[in-house]
Amino acid sequence: MIPLAVVERIARKAGVERISREALEELKELIEEIAEDLAMEAAELAKHAGRKTIKPEDIKLAAGKV
Repeated sequence: MIPLAVVERIARKAGVERISREALEELKELIEEIAEDLAMEAAELAKHAGRKTIKPEDIKLAAGKV
């Protein structure tokens, strides 16, 4: 789903100078899993609040950032 170039950009922004393609692919899979889990949790939070639309605060709550 997420292009490897985007994952590489994220890694570089985090200060990574060199990363193998295999490591990028592993990071990509983990990012996608985490994003899917957060989206499911946020959807449950929105549903519990009587909404169908996920709002930024649902994502923050799901991520434990609130």
